[in-house]
Amino acid sequence: MAKRKMSKASKRRIIIFGGLSILVIVYFFITSFQYIININKLGREEKRLANELLALKSKESNLKNEIQKLKDPDYIARYARENYLYSKDGEYVIRIDPKEESEPVDKETTNYKKMVATSIGGIVVILILIKRKK
Repeated sequence: MAKRKMSKASKRRIIIFGGLSILVIVYFFITSFQYIININKLGREEKRLANELLALKSKESNLKNEIQKLKDPDYIARYARENYLYSKDGEYVIRIDPKEESEPVDKETTNYKKMVATSIGGIVVILILIKRKK
């Protein structure tokens, strides 16, 4: 087969069109990637907002229920006695404060202790296996 020689103009044309083609392809990949990222971000936000909507609807129903309860005079009287220390005539109010709880447990410290205990247990098991092989 004989090799064909290409003229400089045709080589230049191929280089220019090839370069432009590559640039267009890269541009489409970049914009497609950006759209995919944006769609994922919007999907996460949609889920978050849906959860927030459910929480707000639940809160709304609780508030509507509370409104209905507050229309009842017996409920208002009981609520005032329990929360604001009101009493009926002839009643004495004795308030007993709940015990103060001890310091809250730090979850990070608890997780660290579990991790250390697990690591030590793993080391002991490895040492036992090594000793048995000898």
